[in-house]
Amino acid sequence: MKNLVFLISFISLNIFSQSKYITKTGVVNFEASVPSFEEVSAKNNATTAILNTDNGEFAALVLVKGFRFKNALMEEHFNENYAESDKFPKATFKGIILDLNLGLLGSKTNLIMKGELSFHGKIKSLNNIPITLTKENGIIKMTGKLTVKTSDFDIKIPKIVKTKVSESVNITFVFDLKS
Repeated sequence: MKNLVFLISFISLNIFSQSKYITKTGVVNFEASVPSFEEVSAKNNATTAILNTDNGEFAALVLVKGFRFKNALMEEHFNENYAESDKFPKATFKGIILDLNLGLLGSKTNLIMKGELSFHGKIKSLNNIPITLTKENGIIKMTGKLTVKTSDFDIKIPKIVKTKVSESVNITFVFDLKS
C-alpha cells in the first residue's frame, strides 16, 4: 500500500511539473531611439518567466535596474529620472496565451497573448501581442514583441531631450522555458 501511495504521488508530481515551464535567464530588450540621434536601448538578461501549459497563463518579472545600456550615463538617467527604479524596482507582465495547445507546438507556432504590463507604478492592458512558440528537446522557446507609449506609464520626457527619445518604446523578448 505504501508503495502504491508513493507511486501515485510521484506520478502526480511528475504530471504537475510537466505543465509548468520556467526560466530565470529570459531576455527583454527595449528601444526608444529616434533617427539621427544616439541609440536609446537596453537589455536585461535576467528576466524570470513562467508558463502554465495547462491553461496558457504566463507571467514574467524583470528587475528594472537589470537593464544594461551601452552608455553608463544613459543607464543612470534611466534609473533615476525615468523609471525611478528605487521607487519602482520591478516590472511585471501577467497574461494568457490564447489557444495554446502544447500537443500542436511545431517548429514555429504563431499565437496571440494578452495581459497586463505593470511598470513605473502603472498597469496597462495589452491585447493582440504576437508571439512565436517552438518546442524542441523539452524546451519551449517563446519570442515576441510589443510597443508601448511612455505616457501609458506616466514617464515624462524632459523638453531638452524630447527630440532625442521616442515616446513609443519597442519591447522584444526571448524566453527559453524548461520544465
